[in-house]
Amino acid sequence: MSFSSLVKKELCGIYGPKHCMNAEITAIINSCGTINESGVCIRTENAAVARKFFYLVKRSFKIHGDVSIKNSRQFNRSRVYSVRIPLINKTLYDGLGEVAKKDCCKRAYIRGAFLAAGSLSDPEKAYHLEIVNPDRQRCEDLAETINTYGLNARIIKRKLHYIVYLKEGENIVDLLNIMGAHLSLLNMENLRIVKDMRNNVNRQVNCETSNMSKTIRASIKQINDINTIANIKGLGYLSDQLKEAAEIRLMYEEASLKEIGAMMSPPVSKSGVNHRLRKISEIAENIRGGYYD
Repeated sequence: MSFSSLVKKELCGIYGPKHCMNAEITAIINSCGTINESGVCIRTENAAVARKFFYLVKRSFKIHGDVSIKNSRQFNRSRVYSVRIPLINKTLYDGLGEVAKKDCCKRAYIRGAFLAAGSLSDPEKAYHLEIVNPDRQRCEDLAETINTYGLNARIIKRKLHYIVYLKEGENIVDLLNIMGAHLSLLNMENLRIVKDMRNNVNRQVNCETSNMSKTIRASIKQINDINTIANIKGLGYLSDQLKEAAEIRLMYEEASLKEIGAMMSPPVSKSGVNHRLRKISEIAENIRGGYYD
């Protein structure tokens, strides 16, 4: 089961008071349903969502719906669950027309919208949550509702649909908390911690590997330069300070500049050693080019 399905499974087990149930019903219908003269119909590929909608309507409005199942010709012939509420009355219309104003109802509305048309990527791979709706105004209203909690929900258009989405891991965690998916929140936080630790270790290893490679390349060049001077002119050609740096470098090929400086008498700073080795390199280049006394 995908992470998104696990979140929806948890959310399907959350029920609130009647006004919150009405808000959740409204969100589900706004996201994957239609209302006409014959009644209300929602369609979903998630059996748990269909069951919850059926139960919400039955419990809140005392109306029994009809459930049908068909195999979709799209999406690898997955099943599509339709819940029809044929006996619409004014009470249900009034309930659907009530915009969620209380904080608990806002949370229920967001929860219903995600159950009906939301998806969440596997946190181990990417941080991405989105809720789809064909109606731009409903998408904007949903994004505005989400952003009242200080999140950064945005809207994009994809083909004939509009999408409210979040990409930051912290914002997605906050939204799971808002919807009431506390177990999924903890699971995602654990995955985020492991992922962040793995990324930090990889960055540190890559950095250390890069620095080591640079040190080795620099050491090889310095040794070649010193050998050039030694073979053609002899190390006595160098000043005492440069000769000391050259001899230590030849003796300790893998030593860092800091370590070389500590072995010199008197000790020399890392920048001081670097300056002396650069001077040795210049002398070696001059010798190779035939420019020397």
